[in-house]
Amino acid sequence: MVGSERENGSSPTPPAQKADVKKYGVMNPISYAGPTEVDVQRNALLEKLLMDSGIYESAEETARREEVLSRLDKIIKDWVKQLTRQKGYTEKMVEEANGILRTFGSYRLGVHGPNADIDTLCIGPSYVTREHDFFVILHNILLEMEEVSDLQPVDDAHVPVMKFKFQGISIDLLYASVSLLIVPEDLDISQNSVLYNTDEKTVRSLNGCRVADQILKLIPNVEACIVNFCTTLRCLKFWAKRRGVYSNVTGFLGGVNWALLVAQVCQLYPNAIPSMLVSRFFRVYTHWRWPNPVMLCPIEEDELGFNVWDPRKWSRDRTHLMPIITPAYPCMNSSYNVSASTLRVMVEQFHFGNKVCEEIELNKANWSALFEPSLFFESYKNYLQVDIIAADANDLLSWRGWVESRLRLLTLKIERDTEGMLQCHPFPNEYVDTSKPCSHCAFFMGLQRQPGVKVQEGQQFDIRATVDEFKQGVNSYNHWRPGMDIFVSHVRRRQLPAYIFPEGYKRQRQLRHTPQQHSTRTPNGDAERFSSPPSERRFKRKHDPETGSGGKPQKSSPESAGGVAGSSIPSSPVIQGLACEVSFPA
Repeated sequence: MVGSERENGSSPTPPAQKADVKKYGVMNPISYAGPTEVDVQRNALLEKLLMDSGIYESAEETARREEVLSRLDKIIKDWVKQLTRQKGYTEKMVEEANGILRTFGSYRLGVHGPNADIDTLCIGPSYVTREHDFFVILHNILLEMEEVSDLQPVDDAHVPVMKFKFQGISIDLLYASVSLLIVPEDLDISQNSVLYNTDEKTVRSLNGCRVADQILKLIPNVEACIVNFCTTLRCLKFWAKRRGVYSNVTGFLGGVNWALLVAQVCQLYPNAIPSMLVSRFFRVYTHWRWPNPVMLCPIEEDELGFNVWDPRKWSRDRTHLMPIITPAYPCMNSSYNVSASTLRVMVEQFHFGNKVCEEIELNKANWSALFEPSLFFESYKNYLQVDIIAADANDLLSWRGWVESRLRLLTLKIERDTEGMLQCHPFPNEYVDTSKPCSHCAFFMGLQRQPGVKVQEGQQFDIRATVDEFKQGVNSYNHWRPGMDIFVSHVRRRQLPAYIFPEGYKRQRQLRHTPQQHSTRTPNGDAERFSSPPSERRFKRKHDPETGSGGKPQKSSPESAGGVAGSSIPSSPVIQGLACEVSFPA
């Protein structure tokens, strides 16, 4: 999968020294070389840039998180004791009853930033249920607390979760009931025995903590290597957000995916420091032959009977395009959301990162060039705009989360119905039109025909039925409330709404972009440039009857919108009388 490599500026390690180095992964290390003086200098510059970028939280914020976790742990313990008494157990059982709180994700790995949420897992005894005790009793306890706000139970999710803010800090709380009457404070959940007599949802809930613990065990187990892993992972997460490829829910990669990719690079270069690991990261994954899987350890079979990822056995696993396998039993593909279109975008971004790192090693660029935001809204001629509205902010919070979780299905349906000829690039950032009287947010997707495919002049892709199917699925939301609505419309680049651009105005698009021209940014550094279609030349378009002279869609009446009065969002994605027909020049 990855060819041999000669380390720039350092001598190869003699074979006798290699034998003393432990092999941590399923692949032999590519290089055992440590840093040169130049690498150390580059590393200092990289760490300074990361520090100046504000991705580290202050000591005060760290202390607040620890205080919140301590408070939440006590609430959970009191809740379990209360339930134990209510269910008629003896006072001795009530005294010994216990629930424990564990963290996972970025907080557990030590790579969280300011204002990041904390992924937490509540582990309770066998008689405390998820459906009633967690999502009803504990939910009501939290609802009555002044410290708690924005409480949102998501009991029908693939991994059921309660989302809320505790003293302003965002918490994602999962629940797992284990087959124990008394949960010890030092319960070792890395042991497979903790999965006995549990259901699939419990296994998935436990998997977050089990995977995080395994990742830290499977990278070279030296304190300096853990620090190098954390710094490199912080760097790559920051890069992915700047380049618009950080979002598991929309078909890119989330925190655990990036952690697994970085951990494998640490295994392949056990003596490298972050400046080297970042460069090697892009070198490795630019040449990776997907769908060959990324694995930190061999897949473990077990007598418990849970399905593990195995494309030889399961036909569904053979359809995965970018498998990144979790290291804890039962091993799963953590990146099953990736589609052909999002894989294409990520591979393009890996090539971009590799090219910049090569220039850095040649002293032709500095680290800031790596983190230039891509210019998404300048990269395509056609876009889908997905507007989401609700009666108030609380309704929008849950409705937006549901719609966002479905957006990847729209990408897959477009790929399916156009036989892959129309590529769809979902952008993971949301935008808000504050001028609307209702609660609103919007997502955008770039559209282009598959490069190299010959089409006739004015050929259209009719995706009206595709959009209708998507909307029908979205509108099946179990917690739907009046005022919740969704609108999907086709907009050309010149029709993009002003609120997505900095200071409310549109940038003049440059005909060409060099790496040095990536410095202009859009809101929050989100509007980023990906590899543009080869025919990214300006051409004269006919005036659209739906578009005013300013290039903005004309407003429809609230009655036709079928949503909140005054929402000013069209009721259907009508483009020249044809819903979501997308035309491309030959």
